[in-house]
Amino acid sequence: MSVFPLVRNYIETRDHRIMNRVHQWSAPQWVRLWMICATRGGDGWLWYALAIVILLFGGPERYIAVSSSFLAAGIGIGFFLLAKRVTGRRRPCHIQAHCWSTLLPPDKFSFPSGHTITAFSIITPLMVLYPEHSAEFTFIGLSIAASRIILGMHFLSDVLVGAAAGSLLGFFALNLLR
Repeated sequence: MSVFPLVRNYIETRDHRIMNRVHQWSAPQWVRLWMICATRGGDGWLWYALAIVILLFGGPERYIAVSSSFLAAGIGIGFFLLAKRVTGRRRPCHIQAHCWSTLLPPDKFSFPSGHTITAFSIITPLMVLYPEHSAEFTFIGLSIAASRIILGMHFLSDVLVGAAAGSLLGFFALNLLR
């Protein structure tokens, strides 16, 4: 007997348990607003605004910071689009209704989280090049990742894989362009 089905069943069981709790949690209004803003920021406008700020005020590392972040994000987008088609995992919001979130997902597939891959692929080179702002970049990445779970768009495992893949892509792109 293969180990893969056992591991997959273990992960799926825990993902569904978390989904059930999240979808029944009537979050306070400030959490709802924070999660919606975080997920909307991860739609792309935040990354363009951040790139402009870094290009204007990022010092001598600004070009490598923006280039490596966008290279990693581009590769990440290609990766998650392919992975979503291959895995075909349904989103939590398509499995069970959420008690308050009415956001519509950008597509029907859940694994891995594209918002999270993009966020971590962008913030990883920035954290390396601007360590004095690591806390802010980490807050942004974790907020986007958490919003995907709390809004019913992704399972915890989708987000964890997205964060790991995005971080690896960010390190790869930075080292490639340095």
